[in-house]
Amino acid sequence: MTSTATAPGPAAPAPGPPPSPPEGRDRTGGRSGLLGLLDLPGQGIRAIVRSAATTPGRLTVIAVGLVLLALVAGLVATLSVQNRDDTISGVIDHREPLAAASQQVYRSLSDADATAASAFLSIGTEPPQLRQRYERDIAEAGAALAKAASDAADVADAATPVDMLNQQLPVYTGLVETARANNRLGYPVGASYLREASELMRAKLLPAAQDLYRVDTERLIEEQDSATGFPWLATILVVALLAALIVTQVYLTRRTNRLLNVGLVVATAAVVVSLLWGAVALILQGSLVGSGQDDGSHRVDVLVRARIAALQARADETLTLVARGDGGAYETDFAAKAAQLVGQDGQGGLLGEARGLIKDGDGAAKVDAASKAAADWMKAHGQVRDQDNAGAYQEAVDSAVQEDAKDGSAPAFRQLDDSLQAAIDVGRQAFLDDTHHGDRALTLLAPGLAVLAIVAAGGVTMGIRERLREYR
Repeated sequence: MTSTATAPGPAAPAPGPPPSPPEGRDRTGGRSGLLGLLDLPGQGIRAIVRSAATTPGRLTVIAVGLVLLALVAGLVATLSVQNRDDTISGVIDHREPLAAASQQVYRSLSDADATAASAFLSIGTEPPQLRQRYERDIAEAGAALAKAASDAADVADAATPVDMLNQQLPVYTGLVETARANNRLGYPVGASYLREASELMRAKLLPAAQDLYRVDTERLIEEQDSATGFPWLATILVVALLAALIVTQVYLTRRTNRLLNVGLVVATAAVVVSLLWGAVALILQGSLVGSGQDDGSHRVDVLVRARIAALQARADETLTLVARGDGGAYETDFAAKAAQLVGQDGQGGLLGEARGLIKDGDGAAKVDAASKAAADWMKAHGQVRDQDNAGAYQEAVDSAVQEDAKDGSAPAFRQLDDSLQAAIDVGRQAFLDDTHHGDRALTLLAPGLAVLAIVAAGGVTMGIRERLREYR
């Protein structure tokens, strides 16, 4: 038997690489990793919507929302209170002392100018007390300028006057020393140097000091206003949380026929305590800080401006005598400053404004003493002018310069200056007392709000969890 051979068939093709998955899908037919991640938010939202269709899912969504709202409201309220507390501390420890220092710069420079002129009028060796007063004024002006300029680098408006004062104060003192040297030698040119020094003081130094005082005072007012502003965002969030808790409890009562939910009641009580505590503390704090502004810093500003006007008028009074018959411009300026101080009738001006603001207490007594001293000074100044115009120059100088002169200009002005300084000190102390009390009203409020927010979040979690257990 013959066998038949079968021809071999074609060889099977070698296996190739698996086909690439379509773009955007992995080998299991799913979306690629990147596009899958992009789909996660949408998937999460759809899952939440599906879950919210059931009562347990709805309760879970409510719980998460309330917990988040409680924590956010607590955080915002805590930060708001802490920021306000920091602002008040900054006003007390930093801003008010800077405003006082800038005021001291102006006061010391004005007094130095008036004292230098008074010392120049003395015959022979200048009185040691006037020389010591002038040197003390310059030293105090330098020290106060260094303090007032401590934040000039951060305040553009303060940098320019500070630079002007630093540059021109040595020039002024140099001119005064030159005037003193010539006066001791009997050279008439000494008066010219003194007038030049006084013009430098009036044209550059005092305007720069006034600008610095204005800048520091405006920043003080801004920070006081910031410390009394209403915390709108924190209040809205806390009230929204309270409303959400009430609505949630009404919803649960209708769904479960149970009147109270202990956890949500605890959370609601924590929010109510936060709201009441915060409201009382902030109202009290705002009232006290506002009182410190009205009874303290505002009154001090009026008194400082009155003192500045008095010091400038005093310099005019002495420089009129230094000019020896050529001081008409100084006398005109004296009249303008006197009107600014006491008004045209002697009852108004800045002192009249201060009397209207300070009606009782030790401050009122100091202002009354200043008003009486101002009236005595105006009367003494009239006598000085009468003596000078009548040719009794030395008698006029003695009345203007001698501290022990009976009914003289010098002792009357000194009484005015001392009374104004005492009234300013009373105003500053009232500001510090009221502002300190306002700061104490916020004691423990910031950490207290944080703790109450955590209690509220815990109460929500506990209360909703108890309801969810009923569906297991």
